[in-house]
Amino acid sequence: MSATDAADPFDVLIIGAGPGGLTAATYLARFHRRIAVVDAGKSRARWIPTSHNCPGFPFGVAGTKLLEKLRAQAECYGVEIVAGRIAKLERDDQGEGAACFRAAADDGSAWRARLVILATGVVDRMPSMPGLEDAIERNVIRLCAVCDGYEASDERIAIYAPIDDAIRHALFMRTFSRSVTAVPLHAGEPSAECAAAAREAGIAVLAPAASLCHDGQCCVFTLEDGSAHRFDTVYPVLGGDAQSQLGTALGAAVDDNNELITDAYLQTGVDGLYAVGDVVSTLNQISVAVGHAAIAATAIHNRLPRNFREDEASQPDTAAELPTPAR
Repeated sequence: MSATDAADPFDVLIIGAGPGGLTAATYLARFHRRIAVVDAGKSRARWIPTSHNCPGFPFGVAGTKLLEKLRAQAECYGVEIVAGRIAKLERDDQGEGAACFRAAADDGSAWRARLVILATGVVDRMPSMPGLEDAIERNVIRLCAVCDGYEASDERIAIYAPIDDAIRHALFMRTFSRSVTAVPLHAGEPSAECAAAAREAGIAVLAPAASLCHDGQCCVFTLEDGSAHRFDTVYPVLGGDAQSQLGTALGAAVDDNNELITDAYLQTGVDGLYAVGDVVSTLNQISVAVGHAAIAATAIHNRLPRNFREDEASQPDTAAELPTPAR
């Protein structure tokens, strides 16, 4: 339901339904807040074949399965998640008690809310190669060394990035493997500092690759001289595009990666505009996004007008709508 269908604004509009957005939705619904969630279906988590460092899943969990569980948990408390892409977010101050924000989607739907949480994430820049999604599924292309460096332990690992970035990330990966190679994205010499660090750590530095492909078991870089170099795992470190535009359009500050800068309660520099997850200037991890959501949702609940429970006789019967506690 859009806010144009409702007499009163929502307490909170959550934009994005990845791990951060869905956790915030569950918290706020359990605080008995009236919320809306709009999601474009582009969560970065959907790329994860299996994560083994997500708390509570000792045998690993696929990103899609995790999103399903988080969505189901929010929906248990009456959260409705609307498919759509918010194209515009603006202030809508109309006096005390009125909505502070108005959001409009591509299809013309609109929402009014007192407060907003941006959980819009980051879009990774992917390497140009045939069968990319299959390579990710087979773990021959990996996207997060913090998440799954352990799973690549003692494999032949390549880092594909601009040359100094490739060497810096290769140094990080030396924790996990003796065989780590930097493959530059473009021609050029590394800085003296990075070149020395690579030599000291035993990191090979190849010439730039002409192409990248995979055969189901390995990734293969072909250099301009025709030589082929096979690796069990390739980490492309090509950067990403933080989806912070809705915030910056309102004046929110960002860091050098265009990720939003927030305070200790995850509020941006725009009053009433909060942000959680990968769009925030911090470590991009599922557990971090979930922590952001808990902090932001609780701060928002405490900031909003009190929503004391009414007398029992005047309350609707919602018991049938709530999940049955586990025994």
